[in-house]
Amino acid sequence: MVCYFCADIPVNRNIIIKISKMNILLKSTTVIDSTSPFNNKTVDILIEDGIITDIDSTLQSIPNITEINLADLHVSRGWFDSSVSFGEPGYEERETILHGLDVAAKSGFTSIALNPNTLPITDTSASIGFLTVKSQQHAVNLYPIGALTVKSEGKDLAELYDMQQAGAVAFGDYKKAIANPNLLKIALLYAQNFNGLVQSFPQDNSIAGKGMVHEEEQSTLLGLKGIPSLAEELQVTRDLFLLEYTGGKLHIPTISTAKSVALIKEAKTKGLAVTCSVTTHHLKLTDNELVKFDANYKVQPPLRTQKDITALHKGIQEGTIDMVTSDHQPIDIEHKKVEFDSASYGTIGLESSFGVLNSIFDIETCINLLTNGKEIFGIEDITIDKGSTANLTLFSPKKELIFDQKDILSTSKNSAFLGKSLKGQSYGIIANKKMILK
Repeated sequence: MVCYFCADIPVNRNIIIKISKMNILLKSTTVIDSTSPFNNKTVDILIEDGIITDIDSTLQSIPNITEINLADLHVSRGWFDSSVSFGEPGYEERETILHGLDVAAKSGFTSIALNPNTLPITDTSASIGFLTVKSQQHAVNLYPIGALTVKSEGKDLAELYDMQQAGAVAFGDYKKAIANPNLLKIALLYAQNFNGLVQSFPQDNSIAGKGMVHEEEQSTLLGLKGIPSLAEELQVTRDLFLLEYTGGKLHIPTISTAKSVALIKEAKTKGLAVTCSVTTHHLKLTDNELVKFDANYKVQPPLRTQKDITALHKGIQEGTIDMVTSDHQPIDIEHKKVEFDSASYGTIGLESSFGVLNSIFDIETCINLLTNGKEIFGIEDITIDKGSTANLTLFSPKKELIFDQKDILSTSKNSAFLGKSLKGQSYGIIANKKMILK
């Protein structure tokens, strides 16, 4: 729906508005932005041609304006997710690019980093160009992550520099560990020539073996093959040693153990340029969920213990963990609704991210976690102020809900948070001179 007239926008309607053809007035909205002079103030915000032109306690309506009046309306800088998978090209039955970007927008994200786990693998400048062209008219900014190695096979480096020139913001083989330490060493050395960011998935496959879940009491009770924490921690240790030797920038995505937090904290005290992320499901769910043998809980890294969750929370509070990601990974029903042993790894998470984080942390911390990481990936972070480009997320932090099927916007429905209590809802976004509300 495209609207050109003055109107109050109701909740629960799919609305896409092109701001370039109108003015937008956000009424009675509370700003949550630690970088803004209007932080924690309830104001009206006027947006004209994609620019915030006025912010005040009360702004009068003007002709040809679209007023946005939503219950408990809050606004923040646009949210960013550093690890998102769709499907296109190759797995369109899981999720297409354009529909996935709509899901991201309605979930509150104005920017996402897209993983290279497509078919073919995103490992050339041409494949990066396909993604950027496909997404360029959307409200959500899509930033491709190029594969670190050709076909993500871990044998030969992909054309990293060419991919960066085409728009790649980082390089990593999604959920595939680099077994050859010399290959990672060369990647870290080479990427320094163009300030590239290298990612390394934290799992030593020789230790993980054929494990599927966390190796501890639950795996034994359930008779499922386990992956010990050691598999992650050995890989993190190795990668940090390599980084100390080579220099450069290393990002370790989706850590999950207490020891990994400690290792990265120590590396940062040495001045190493290492960053890391954690998923929303690793901040909320333990391996106790596995008693249901529900494949939605089959994820990489595996769900760990409450001790690990406590350490991850502390790592966030201390600043050791740089960002949180949904690690959104749509999987079609044919590969998820099967026996646990045969099911594919992964859970969707865009729709539930805010509700999970807002149920764990205070709202300021929650929003900081949803906006952190942009600088690491070379993405501009725009404050809420007069004269700034409108790159905003609209949300309400109060609503409590039980997350169920009707809350899933993605084509694939493999959510680990079905039936879980969440807090807060996203209304949508304003970005790239467009507004998308759900």
